[in-house]
Order: sequence, then C-alpha cells, then structure tokens
Amino acid sequence: MTAITTEPARMPRDSRHRDRQRSAFRNLVQTEAKLLVREIVPLLWGVAFPIVLLCIMGGFSHGQEKSLGGFSLVATYEPILIAFTISTFALQGLAPVLAGYRERGILRRLNATPVGAGRLLLAQLAVNMSVTLIATLGILIVGDAAFGVSLPSQAAGFILALVLTSAAMLSLGLLIASIARTARVAGAVGTMIFLPLMFFAGLWVPQATMSAALRRAGDDTPLGAAVSALQHSMAGQWPSASGLAILAGYAVTFGLLAWRLFRWE
Repeated sequence: MTAITTEPARMPRDSRHRDRQRSAFRNLVQTEAKLLVREIVPLLWGVAFPIVLLCIMGGFSHGQEKSLGGFSLVATYEPILIAFTISTFALQGLAPVLAGYRERGILRRLNATPVGAGRLLLAQLAVNMSVTLIATLGILIVGDAAFGVSLPSQAAGFILALVLTSAAMLSLGLLIASIARTARVAGAVGTMIFLPLMFFAGLWVPQATMSAALRRAGDDTPLGAAVSALQHSMAGQWPSASGLAILAGYAVTFGLLAWRLFRWE
C-alpha cells in the first residue's frame, strides 16, 4: 500500500505580497507616529493649545449671547478650535514634513524600493488624521465636562463635516508640499495661508459679529464653511448642503492639483 504524503499548503504569492505591503505600511505608520510624538512643539500647538484656549474662553463665557447668534462664547469657539487643530496639522505639520522628505532625498530613495514613497504619503495622512481626531475628541470632552457645551446633537452631520474639513485641509497641505522646494518654504507658505483662513473661521472675530460682506466671503473659504457646518451640527441641525458642497469641492480640487503637481524628487 502506497503511503500518501501531503505537503503543507503554501500561501499564494499574491497573498504573501499583500501581507508584506500591509506590514510595510504598518511600520511606516508607527515610524511616522513616533517621529511626530518626538516633535513636542506641533503637539503642544495643535492639541494642547486649543484645549487651553477653550478653557480660557470658558472662563469668560457667561451663557448665551445674542451677539453670538444665541450661543455662549465657549460654544462659539469649540468648532473654531476644531478647525484650528485640523489646519495646524495639515498646513504646519504635513506640508513641511513631506517637503523636507523630498528635500533630503527620502522620497526619491523610497520610491525606488518595493515599499514605495506613496505609502509614506499615506502613512503621513493616517497619522495626521488620527491625531486630529484625538484632539477633536479632547476638545468635545473638555467642552462638555467643564463648561456644559453639549456634544454634537446631529452626530452624522458632524462626522460628515469633520471628514470633509479634514479632507479639504489635508489636500491643501499636500498641494503646498507638492510645490514647495524646501521644508522652510512649505512652513512659510502654510503659515501665510493659515492666518487668513483662521480669520474667516472666526478665531479673532467670531463669524456672528462679522459684517455681512465678511460672512459671505468667509462662507466661501474652506474653514469658514467648515466652522459653519460644524456649528450647525453641534446645535442639532444638518449642515447646509452648500457648505458641504464647498468643502467637498475644495477637497477634490486641492487633491487633484496635489496629485498632478506632486514630485517625488
């Protein structure tokens, strides 16, 4: 009687290749996260500062104010600070880091390896998006626990507005990284764009106290539309279709331009 021998089943080559790709991506995400944690200044500016500023606004908040559209001061600033956090990591974090990688030849070297520079880009997006979500959660929790600002009543609308805002601003960060020759230039350009965008978001003058012309102009900017959409969803209303369309339009436009202009070296 002939003995029947069986060989252990081998994993298909495509499966092994996909496993290696996933492992490489996880390693890149972990590496980028460690590098971000070591850079204490961006974390303090993008995560701690908005929460500190929220606490300051909470200390000066005295209930609902007619001049702020019926919102309290701290409730008015919560969506503004969420927009601040997203913009900080997109314009002053993502853009200079990627431009610096190109400047030092890291993207070119990675692009010539099986890992690919594209995964580094995706890892940067994943890390910045994760930190942004954590910071947003921190702002919401502090606002609710310390100052009685209700959590978003229209959760689905809030999540949609948050995702579109993140997509628009991260795409803008990629666009800056695609055209800036050095990390210093990317940081300078990001800051020059950040300041006027935050003005229309209401950081210095709340949108409700702006003139009608400024409000109309602000509604057409990424952060003006973002703050309006976030504020409406926090108050239990579905964000306006025009505001969501503006955010989606910016995300698509910036994303396509970044894809078209991005250089690995």
